[in-house]
Amino acid sequence: MLFRLPGALARAIMVVMLIVMPSVLLPGGSDDGTQIIALVAIFAALFTIVEYSSSSPSLVEFRDAPPFNRVRFSALFATVLCLSVIFRGYTSPSVTTELFQASGGQIGQAIDFPYSPVRLMVLMMPDGTSPQVIEKLRDAAGLSYVISLLSIMWFVILLRLQHWPRRGGAFNVWINLPTFDPTAGGDVVKRLNRDGQINIILGFLLPFLIPAVVKLAATFGAPIRLDDPQTLIWTVTAWAFLPASILMRGVALSRVGQMIYLQRKKAYERAAADGMLAA
Repeated sequence: MLFRLPGALARAIMVVMLIVMPSVLLPGGSDDGTQIIALVAIFAALFTIVEYSSSSPSLVEFRDAPPFNRVRFSALFATVLCLSVIFRGYTSPSVTTELFQASGGQIGQAIDFPYSPVRLMVLMMPDGTSPQVIEKLRDAAGLSYVISLLSIMWFVILLRLQHWPRRGGAFNVWINLPTFDPTAGGDVVKRLNRDGQINIILGFLLPFLIPAVVKLAATFGAPIRLDDPQTLIWTVTAWAFLPASILMRGVALSRVGQMIYLQRKKAYERAAADGMLAA
C-alpha cells in the first residue's frame, strides 16, 4: 500500500484539477456551486486514493494494465480543458482562446451535417433557444466528439504497438476486472467477447441515442437548459466521453478474451504434445 500511495496521490491531484478546472477558468460562479464542486472534488480524490493504493480495487477496471485508464483520463482532461478555454474567451478573450474558438468553430461546422451526432445535439435543444447558445453547443460538441474519436484511435494503436494487455508481464484478471466474476457461469472467453461486443455497439450508438432520449424526455418534463457555461461543458463532455469510454472498454474486454483464448490454446497444444490428453 505504501508503495502505491505516491502514485495514488498524484492521480488524486490530477482528478481534483480536472473537476475544478471549469470553475477556475470561468468567472462568475456562485458560492453554492463552488462549494458543491469542492465537495465533489474531495470525494473523487478520496475515491482515487483508496482505489489506487489498495492491493485490489473494488470498481476501477484495468488499474494495473496501462494505458487504458491513462488514455481515458487524458481524453477527459483534454475535453474539459479545451471547452473551458473556449468559454473563457467569451468573457476574457486572448490569442489562445481565439485559437481554440476558431478551431472549435471550424470542427463544429464540418461535423454538423444531417444525422450526425453533432446535428442531433443541436436539434435536442428546445424551441426558443438563443442562436448564441446553439452556436456554442455546436462548437463544443464538434470539438468534444473529435477528441473522443482521436482517443479511441490512439487507444487502438497503443494496443497494437504495446501488445496490450500483457505487455510482456502477467495479467491479473481479478485485479484488473474487479467487477467481472469468472465463476459466475459459462465460458469466460465467450462472456468476455459478448460483453466486449455489447460495449462496442453501445459506445457507437450512444452519441446518437442520448440526444434523442433528452429530446423525448423534454416533451414530458422540463426541457434542458444549457445557458450556464459550466453546465454546457459538463453536459457535452459527458455526451462525448462516456460513449468513447464504453467503446474502449469493449475493445479491452475483447482483447482480454482473445488473450485467454490463446493461452488456453497453447496449454492444450503443450498437453497434447506431452501426451496428457486422451486420444
